[in-house]
Amino acid sequence: MTNTFAQDILEGLTAKEKHLPSKYFYDDNGSRIFQDIMNMPEYYLTNAEFEILSMQCQQITEALQFSTPFNILELGAGDGLKTFKLLEYLVANNIDFNYLPIDISKEAMDILEKRLKERLPGISIKPQVGDYFEILKENKQSEHPSLLLFLGGNIGNYLEDKAKELVQLFNKNMKKGDKLLIGFDLKKNPITIHDAYFDKHGITKRFNLNLLIRINRELDADFKIDDFDFYAHYNPLTGDVKSYIVSLREQTVQLKAINKTITFGYNELIWTELSKKYALNEIEKLAGATNFDVKSNFLDCKHYFTDSLWEKV
Repeated sequence: MTNTFAQDILEGLTAKEKHLPSKYFYDDNGSRIFQDIMNMPEYYLTNAEFEILSMQCQQITEALQFSTPFNILELGAGDGLKTFKLLEYLVANNIDFNYLPIDISKEAMDILEKRLKERLPGISIKPQVGDYFEILKENKQSEHPSLLLFLGGNIGNYLEDKAKELVQLFNKNMKKGDKLLIGFDLKKNPITIHDAYFDKHGITKRFNLNLLIRINRELDADFKIDDFDFYAHYNPLTGDVKSYIVSLREQTVQLKAINKTITFGYNELIWTELSKKYALNEIEKLAGATNFDVKSNFLDCKHYFTDSLWEKV
């Protein structure tokens, strides 16, 4: 248990409107449940982006317009599955590049490096473990142009100001002419989005309630999991999906490790996650506000998702 975890949980649960940071979903069990979410037929995001990166490798590569060897930096690379087809295309076509996957997990980077060297012999891979921005700052000194990858629709987890702040930080740590390929989940039929986030199988509910189990374990708390439920709501006008844990009764929970007591009202909500869906004009607006120029939007066949290619101006 880190002090940061305890501080963040306490801050969220004692706020006027209770909330918990979604970054804490991903303990070992949470990561396994998230794999189950990605395998649900209703959860279209993974397949939509995989289709783009598998079927449009040539178009993406041509749109980069890099005439010299270049670096590809993938932020939060994880298992590297999303980018494999793009890397495979580049290697097969003898395109000169260095792949720098970045993740906070050394284990994930070791596994990724081993797997890629087996599957793509000859690939130049230099895994980086640590903070995105420290590594980007260092890369800014490279003589090679760079392509940053921020995939998976992760930008949707940030409130508008925070999303802008994050993308401005990317821009600050890039050279003029560098490119950013950034994934956005698009506004679409509200029912499609609702079914992906409030699934009938109850997997997303398990994913959210697992955070209470984690708090029980790490902060010696006594959340009674059956006394809480899960709800997700999509607002098609703003594009916001908001997820909540719901207290089913008035109750008190002890966080013994930090000697705190939290009270919950009947039907009180704990906000756990934002997942914003974008319209194409909102993507243009975000790029313009952060000193990027949109070069191309690569869409899947259903137009559910886009990997948007931006250039630093």
